[in-house]
Amino acid sequence: MTSVSPRTLTSPKEVARVPLATASGEFDLHAFEVPSGHVYLALVKGEIGDGACVLTRLHSECLTGDALDSLRCDCGVQLRMSLRTIAAEGRGVLLYATGQEGRGIGLINKLRTYMLQDQGADTVDANALLGLPIDRRDYAEAAAALGGLGVKSVRLLTNTPAKAAGLQRGGIDVVEVIPVVSSPHLRNLEYLKTKRRRLGHIPPPEPNRGGVPALPDVGALLRTDPP
Repeated sequence: MTSVSPRTLTSPKEVARVPLATASGEFDLHAFEVPSGHVYLALVKGEIGDGACVLTRLHSECLTGDALDSLRCDCGVQLRMSLRTIAAEGRGVLLYATGQEGRGIGLINKLRTYMLQDQGADTVDANALLGLPIDRRDYAEAAAALGGLGVKSVRLLTNTPAKAAGLQRGGIDVVEVIPVVSSPHLRNLEYLKTKRRRLGHIPPPEPNRGGVPALPDVGALLRTDPP
């Protein structure tokens, strides 16, 4: 895929770099301050080298899922699955984007949408009822942080086409999209269905004739405007 010229909107500053041992293995942790005032954490495994085809997860902050193991979403599961996948690959980056709680509406507003969801609204309508955007996230700072690490192109671990399109617009070539497939359960099934139906999230891949899951067409994803 042809790379897109980067937008010169952000200039991340690396402010710390430390080794970090996790349950998934050893990573090199880079902390970036970005112009929005947030901090992005890049957990780097192995040598990035020329920055080509780096297995990458761009993970939006979700306190309830990531830290508290909430069963209302699959965010924490995706975070841990992605770390394990990158560790097994031996080369890759997990970029943790703070300030993107609740698709960018913030923690308190996200909890308010939970209250509306408990009354019957889905995750999209709950935002609208509060007068909030469905998705306020922007990925320019994430693309700039990846560029600061020397990443040029990625194999992106995501179920969110808008993330692939956002990185592409920011100058990071997305050469492959790899879904992060988790098993739904009774507490998050309707939420996941809504994200697929109304937000365009990628469903689990269907096996092809050879029995191997067929991955999404990256070009088609990037040509589709996010809802």
